[in-house]
Amino acid sequence: MTEHRPIRSFVLRQGRVSNAQRQALEKLMPEYGISLGTGLLDLEHIFGRSAPVFLEIGFGMGETTAAIANAHPQNDYLAVEVHTPGVGSLLKQIKELGLTNIRVLQHDIVELLRQGLPPECLGGVHIFFPDPWPKARHHKRRLLQTAFVALLCRHLKSGGYIHAATDWQDYAEQILWVFSGEPQLVNTAVDYAPRPLYRPLTKFEQRGLRLGHGVWDLVFRKK
Repeated sequence: MTEHRPIRSFVLRQGRVSNAQRQALEKLMPEYGISLGTGLLDLEHIFGRSAPVFLEIGFGMGETTAAIANAHPQNDYLAVEVHTPGVGSLLKQIKELGLTNIRVLQHDIVELLRQGLPPECLGGVHIFFPDPWPKARHHKRRLLQTAFVALLCRHLKSGGYIHAATDWQDYAEQILWVFSGEPQLVNTAVDYAPRPLYRPLTKFEQRGLRLGHGVWDLVFRKK
């Protein structure tokens, strides 16, 4: 496969922001949001404690991230998304569920990894249903490519994992190829992994499974 540079983690396609999402952004972002400054983030200061930190990349409307954080209060979750409606939605859920272990960053993930995140600080990375860019001419826009995965590995602790899930088979095959080619990673399964219990099924995924659509989970650990 051919690599394409520079890495671009998203193409901005803002949807409509509801009134509830707008209110959450205005009222809750100062409490649960963080900004990327000129130095590295101090995660213990941000979360107010020392706990395992997991990075949630592209959390969509936030239901999965909120459910995982709610079920695992012993962990902290740094949730990164560029699309404003999703950021507002997750902030609303954080407040409704009384979660204290999520912080939200509305920023390009590549810039965070390159400039703002300390080395070897993460217990795991979740990338669930990233944009598949299904047309062949757009595959270069897919997030999970060799250079990006190598960048992620810099911030994983030894034994930490990267967990990706997709419902596009050709993207699953590409991710498997990319992850398998990263010398710092080892597969936890033979090719694709069973869905770990910590990843809840979304309504969209449940509907797809009923219709016979496949979902592929890939879980690789850092040596």
